Amino acid sequence: MSETHANTVSFVRDTMLPEQEPPVTERGVVKWVRENLFSGWLNSILTLLSLLAVWQILGHILPWFVNSVWSASSLTECRQIRDQVLGSDASSACFAVISDRWQQMLFGFYPNDAYWRPVLALILFGAAIAPVLFMSVPRKLLAFTAAYPFVMYALLWGGTIWGPLMVAAGFGIGYVALGLAGRAAGTLVGILAAVASAVIWWLFLAGPVAGVLASALPIGLEPVPSDDFGGFMLSFIIGITGIILSLPLGILLALGRQSNLFIINKFSVIFIEVIRGVPLIVWLFTASLLLNYFLPPGTNFDLMLRVIIMVTLFASAYIAEVVRGGLAALPRGQYEAADSLGLDYWKAQRLIIMPQALKISIPGIVNTFIGLFKDTTLVVFIGLLDPIGLTNSIRASTDWNGIYWELFVFVGLMFFVCCYGMSRYSQHLERKLRTDHR
Repeated sequence: MSETHANTVSFVRDTMLPEQEPPVTERGVVKWVRENLFSGWLNSILTLLSLLAVWQILGHILPWFVNSVWSASSLTECRQIRDQVLGSDASSACFAVISDRWQQMLFGFYPNDAYWRPVLALILFGAAIAPVLFMSVPRKLLAFTAAYPFVMYALLWGGTIWGPLMVAAGFGIGYVALGLAGRAAGTLVGILAAVASAVIWWLFLAGPVAGVLASALPIGLEPVPSDDFGGFMLSFIIGITGIILSLPLGILLALGRQSNLFIINKFSVIFIEVIRGVPLIVWLFTASLLLNYFLPPGTNFDLMLRVIIMVTLFASAYIAEVVRGGLAALPRGQYEAADSLGLDYWKAQRLIIMPQALKISIPGIVNTFIGLFKDTTLVVFIGLLDPIGLTNSIRASTDWNGIYWELFVFVGLMFFVCCYGMSRYSQHLERKLRTDHR
């Protein structure tokens, strides 16, 4: 040390102090509470008011829930049990209505001896959706995913199996027409030929052929009319079918809106804008009431199938706009990269463009699906007994007349579990695919 420096520095520590923990107010829960709940006088007042509100709410809800009765055959019996155990002034919920009518809440008026069919359909749905949700599942199972809608229809509605098979054959005929006409006259002619051949098959040939086959080889299950469907099974069928069918249709509409082909572009734009411009409840009333005026006399088009078609079309219009946003967010270089590899339009979309666009669009797509699932409760306005409609039916009986909150809490909890599960899976998928392009 130089002499000048030694004169200016009076003291230099030559030993290290031992490490010490920070003060209690600067670590752990105390620090979190100080920073998030009592960081200032306004935040402290709002925290105290919030705690008071939460205390008041829980003070009413917790006794009502803790003192609930789970086993009774009527509301009167529920109140008798409450009076004997807790006293007539005690707050008590009567969840016995759930244990007494849970089959009706789940299956509606579906025949009791056929409950195995919707249960099996739900199990098969899990197997069909697994290859789509999880990459580790073998890709060969996607063939079962494509066939599942027809399997589900045969299980739930019953009847001869030849009807669903002939409907599925229409897609095969359209695929063959697309390949033959596409190679002979181009992609546009191939698409038109595929659509025309499939529609002609479904309208004029599928029914008679199915009838002949059913007469020759009657194979099937006991038919169940759509009037017997209800409860959460109805919501699941409409919601799941709408979700499965609206995604591919929405992707095609998004591609059609960006197409340079005049007819396809204008048709896609008009379809999307018209469907999105009208509330869903109007389309449901159209399916329920007005559609009969446009059908040939004597045509018996199932109401539930009409609702599924309308819900699918409505959701596909929104999905198309979400996917179009994903396509617009892609850098122009991705399109140029696909062109530089010499890929045709469909291979470029399938291998390069669409995977990235769908990855970007995951939050919007899942948001649309959650909204669609919740909107299935609107079918109560056209006479279908969804969970909300069944609560009215249950409360109309003499046994459970006068009960409200317990049924609505149960319905809300079931919808929350389903919607929260979809939300959590989308977050998992976003983290897995890293949608932020890092």
